[in-house]
Amino acid sequence: MAFCSVCKFLRRGKYFVLLLLVLSVLAWIATFAGETMKSVQVSPTTVQTVHKGETLEGELNSLRSVTDLQNTPAPKVKCPEESPLLQGALKLSFESSLTLKDVEQENKAVAEGQYRPPDCTARQSVAILIPHRNREKHLLYLLHHLHPFLQRQQLHYSIYVIQQAGDATFNRAKLLNVGYLEALKDYNWECFIFHDVDLVPENDYNLYICDKQPKHLVVGRNATGYKLRYKGYFGGVTAMTKDQFHKVNGFSNIYWGWGGEDDDLRIRVELQKMKIVRPPPDVARYTMVFHKRDSGNEINKDRMRLLGRTPQVWRKDGLKNCLYKTLSIERLPLYVNVTVDIGKPQAS
Repeated sequence: MAFCSVCKFLRRGKYFVLLLLVLSVLAWIATFAGETMKSVQVSPTTVQTVHKGETLEGELNSLRSVTDLQNTPAPKVKCPEESPLLQGALKLSFESSLTLKDVEQENKAVAEGQYRPPDCTARQSVAILIPHRNREKHLLYLLHHLHPFLQRQQLHYSIYVIQQAGDATFNRAKLLNVGYLEALKDYNWECFIFHDVDLVPENDYNLYICDKQPKHLVVGRNATGYKLRYKGYFGGVTAMTKDQFHKVNGFSNIYWGWGGEDDDLRIRVELQKMKIVRPPPDVARYTMVFHKRDSGNEINKDRMRLLGRTPQVWRKDGLKNCLYKTLSIERLPLYVNVTVDIGKPQAS
């Protein structure tokens, strides 16, 4: 009887040990599974598929991509068709004490002549082209007024000043062709404003944007009693899209001295069946900064004869044959300064 009791106890002990062993294995499996789930758990905002054999580097790259997406700012909305910053007609000032440093301090958002609206995406990108030689004070006054004027219009813009090197007769039209070609090396500008250095806009509702047709922005100026100089006048400040300017082959390159090149451009526009549009007269007003006739920019006495040839020569005289040598390109705070050698007048 004693022997049987011992046997029963041993059998019960064996079952008890076996039960403890099974419970230990189950507990270990549960612990291991929990740790494994923790090791692959990701942020609730992150959706990933973990593949067998995926490297640690791959997991880190995935997490970086998600972080980059979360930190990317939302795209800007388009700027309104009419900027809320416009002020209308303003009284212009031309202080003799004004310096370039003063203008730079007033326009800290401008870098290398370029500006973008901070809060919205501009509706047009515009290159302002200014032909120049020995007109430093006029350029200073224009920059002083033009930068805030353009910023209130919420434009993406850049100002290019094209300097004619040497002492040859001034050629406004060829310098504008050069400015157009050089500006396109920087950016695919949609609109080009061809701007005389001595004309300052008075009203910021005179929008420096291009239209479906070539646009003339100087309807009146103080020197002419704010009236159009003559019917068909297309000089001073004009706006054309890249396609419009290409269509007319740009300006002529053969107008050396003052006068004729703007009428030549008007003829080219008319030959392409385009029409010139203008803003309202009470808006398209300019102050012309007084100056004497420049030495080296005398009246072009040959201009009428050249205008008579425009219908025959416009296809081969313009952007297609604009030869020049770039001497320097300086990216100054308020503008890009392009200095070029455009040659000398050739006997026709």
